[in-house]
Amino acid sequence: MNNGSVVNGSPASNLSSPTGLREGIKIGSKRTRDVAGAGESPVSFDEDEDREARRIGVKRACNECRQQKLRCDVVQDPFRTCNRCRRLNLECKIDSSFKRVGKRSKNAEMEREIVELRRQLSIQQAFPSTKEAPSAHRLSSDSTSPTISRQASEMDQYIGSQEAVASLLDLRASLNGTSSLSASNSQLHFPPKRLEDVTLSHARIKELSQCFFQLYHPFLSLLDPEKSPDQCYEVCPLLFWTVMAVAARHYSPDPTLLLSLSKPFSRLLWSTLADVPQSHYVVKALCIICTWPPPISSTSSDPTFMLSGVATQLAMQIGLHRPSHTQDFSKFRVELREEELRDRIKTWAACTIVAQRVATGYGQPPPSLYDWTLTPPITNEASFKFHEELDTRLRIERFCNKVTKALYRNPSNPIGLMDDAQRAVLMTFLEKDFEELEQGLRSRLTAFNILYLRAAHFHLRLAVFFDSPTSKDYHRDLQSLWLASTSFLESAFSLETSAGNHLANATNYILQMVIAGGFTLLKLLRSFFADSINMSYGRTLFTRTISSIRTISVTSNDLPSRLAEVLAQLWRGGVSTELSKVSHQRTSLDNSLQLKVTCRMSMSLVFDSVWRWREEFQAKGSNLDAAIQNPTNPDSTVASSATSVVDHGLALPGMLGDATTLGTMNTYTEANYEVFDPLNWMFDGVAEFPYSFSSQAVDLTGTT
Repeated sequence: MNNGSVVNGSPASNLSSPTGLREGIKIGSKRTRDVAGAGESPVSFDEDEDREARRIGVKRACNECRQQKLRCDVVQDPFRTCNRCRRLNLECKIDSSFKRVGKRSKNAEMEREIVELRRQLSIQQAFPSTKEAPSAHRLSSDSTSPTISRQASEMDQYIGSQEAVASLLDLRASLNGTSSLSASNSQLHFPPKRLEDVTLSHARIKELSQCFFQLYHPFLSLLDPEKSPDQCYEVCPLLFWTVMAVAARHYSPDPTLLLSLSKPFSRLLWSTLADVPQSHYVVKALCIICTWPPPISSTSSDPTFMLSGVATQLAMQIGLHRPSHTQDFSKFRVELREEELRDRIKTWAACTIVAQRVATGYGQPPPSLYDWTLTPPITNEASFKFHEELDTRLRIERFCNKVTKALYRNPSNPIGLMDDAQRAVLMTFLEKDFEELEQGLRSRLTAFNILYLRAAHFHLRLAVFFDSPTSKDYHRDLQSLWLASTSFLESAFSLETSAGNHLANATNYILQMVIAGGFTLLKLLRSFFADSINMSYGRTLFTRTISSIRTISVTSNDLPSRLAEVLAQLWRGGVSTELSKVSHQRTSLDNSLQLKVTCRMSMSLVFDSVWRWREEFQAKGSNLDAAIQNPTNPDSTVASSATSVVDHGLALPGMLGDATTLGTMNTYTEANYEVFDPLNWMFDGVAEFPYSFSSQAVDLTGTT
């Protein structure tokens, strides 16, 4: 009765559920041990001996079970494979030197490879290219297994891109514990690179790459010259095509290459930015694009300032500003090698430098973040030590950031400008800081470092245009501005005589400072201050400035060529009327150097000068587009022939409706100054290039 009650009771009924089953097994085991202890053994002696031998023989688990952290019943002596390896048909062996491979690191690598493969697949689907002949992409038989070859052929029929197959091989190589980059290089012959309808052969790619590192790389030492173009393409196609596009700016063997690349490159840029997550190689590409932006004719279509902000935010999103804590910005386990850590720090430093230069050149507040990463304490860790060239550029741009924050960040002023008294004191301290900086960098002053150092000093001295003529030491500050501007221009012109004629390949920031130097010379030579300087030297320097701007110009009718024409017309318009009166009627201080456009920091001079050009020439019917075809010679006494048609493309926003309103808008007042967009008004509405960042070329010249 008691036994029957137990069977029909809860213990027996519980065996129908998993929990009850486990409890029943435990109860049964306990009862077995109790019975065995009482001398009533339920098992045979042979089974006990076999279990004891198995327990003694298992010295350690096999490699496969250790990798998965599973219990293993392998017998080492005599060797007998475990049940799991027999069931799964795995090689069961015990290796004393075996070490587990972390699942997280392997999964993270696989995830990165899959993301890259999907990205390349989406690009190929969006911009299909002609299939290459299969024989051009055959894998070498001595380095590739049949399995990998079969995978490659299957991927070819679905993707039609050998680059995507290369990523698949990279994934397979990473699973085997080898470098994906070296494996793909040894197994795959890369075809000519293709971007939509633009195809570059290996010889052309090599030539463009050499051109980039010889002529452009010295201005921004960001990439590694030892890395091949194929390696660059593997890690980031956008970075590869950015290098090709920059090298094509003054590429004489194929002058049409830049025009051919413009629209495909633009679409590649925006499609890449639309993908999330990004890598720090995309940040590198954005830094180079912001340093040498594609040619434009209007500031309203210029995305450079926006892209510099995107680069900075993207860099912080992936943790470049905290390189020692990259894990905090990733959901995967990140283990950086020393070389990778140095590359990320270098990228963050270059991103900060470029963001500062873009902000200075466009007259905008900089988004730069100068923290521990960019100013590390004295440490023995080589990873946190910058290359001397990069450290020099970083220290110069940090000074520019200090100037901007000190002079143009007044929260109690509508435009952020410090009052005259405060500005005079700050200028004194900043000048001393510059002298200390110049002294500290004296042993590092290469031709390019001198150029950037002179540009920083010029950025500081441009603040004199905000001073009142009645302020103390006004004349002395103008003299300092004259010296700063001429020193910078002479440093820029010296690049014309150095090996390679680097001035034609100068960055957008250097171009903007050269333009500011030209307007500074123009303004000082046409003011009361002309009596205090060498007019002949100033006239020669101004002519060379216009010539240099036209040299930097990439193509006809781009923004540099238009601004060079504006400078020439302003000079020609003032030579016969203003300069002849300077020494006789304008020897005393006046307000001729005061600015109306004052919200663009040190670049306010450029925007103010263009505004005055509109007042002086557009109402007279000057046609800039026609004048560019017949450029004005600032030394010539022959009037330009292109002055017959009113250029509606240079009208202010809101002025394109009726040409008769030009006369009524000729007066500059605070009321009409406040209505235009302070970011996009300069040359707004002019004829756009067919290869600008916009998806459709629009010609607004002469339209209403």
